[in-house]
Amino acid sequence: MWLLLHTVSSSRQRAWRKNVVALFKLARHRDRANVRLFSQSAGLSARTCKALQYRRHGDPLHVLQLEDIDLPPIGAKDVLVKMLAAPINPSDINMLQGTYAILPELPAVGGNEGVARVEEVGSQVKSLKKGDWVIPRDAGLGTWRTEAVLAEDDVVSLPNDIPLLSAATLGVNPCTAFRMLSDFEDLKPGDTVIQNAANSGVGQAVIQIAAARGINTINVVRNRPEFAQLSDRLRAIGASHVINEEALRRPEMKELFKSCPKPKLALNGVGGKSATELLRHLQVGGSMVTYGGMAKQPVTVPVSALIFKDVKVRGFWVTQWKRDHPHGAFRAMLVELCSLIRQGKLTAPACSEVSLQEYGQALDAAMQPFTAAKQVLIM
Repeated sequence: MWLLLHTVSSSRQRAWRKNVVALFKLARHRDRANVRLFSQSAGLSARTCKALQYRRHGDPLHVLQLEDIDLPPIGAKDVLVKMLAAPINPSDINMLQGTYAILPELPAVGGNEGVARVEEVGSQVKSLKKGDWVIPRDAGLGTWRTEAVLAEDDVVSLPNDIPLLSAATLGVNPCTAFRMLSDFEDLKPGDTVIQNAANSGVGQAVIQIAAARGINTINVVRNRPEFAQLSDRLRAIGASHVINEEALRRPEMKELFKSCPKPKLALNGVGGKSATELLRHLQVGGSMVTYGGMAKQPVTVPVSALIFKDVKVRGFWVTQWKRDHPHGAFRAMLVELCSLIRQGKLTAPACSEVSLQEYGQALDAAMQPFTAAKQVLIM
């Protein structure tokens, strides 16, 4: 009996030892796996980028800070991009001030436009590859940073054989100009468009796209000491006529209309009295499209313009257009714009390139009146 019990006990001990050894091996394997997982996670979370971030709204010079922020892991349908250049637009300033129509959750990275280069792609990314240039499809991505991890669907590729500054400034102003010249009136070669804010990014794109289509432009700018030089510069990119705000109210406008027909389309980026004066010169049945309000004054429409001239008063916001139309429509527009760029018919506005570290200088310049150049942050 004792021998039997001893044999059974020995068998149980051996089995117990085997179980202990197996459990020890399993635990050691799990520990190694956990160490690898922890190391990978630590490596991913440790990757950072420089970014201009804000935690509250207010004066851009006071609320923006250049900080190191963590980059999230690259998902299967994500891309890691290196930002190359990003402009400072009026809408960016308004977003920082908290007055824009859409505001991201805070904290947020500033900037809505720019061009980036794809550095890595997720395992399920189909439309992009390393080395592609991309721009945002929509506002709010935060482009004032050195790197970003973005969803494949949040960006659209561009050819990288166009100038960097053209690519960086393509997604907002030229697209706004293109759509306003295409969607509101059936403009033919020889027709006329009148616009204020003609020196703005949109205004310069309007001049060039209209010239490529054989359309006359009457370009209104605020009076300034260097008006003659500005007039020459706008004429050099295709402006038919350049006048100041005061000239709109003078009888000499009748002489101008002897050389071109009255406008079918007026483009308003200012508001206030300037917009009212544009309306006065529209032909019967014409359209005025408002896309900005730099004067921060309401648009006043005379009753006579509505009754006797049957003018149409419309608005346009390129962000809403992008959201309302399929990605293919956006891509087709970019193809046309890039074609104009390659032909030398559409150039970027005059730009000042500023390093990301000197962002305060760029912001200050962007908020000055009579700004001669668009500020572009170079990463």
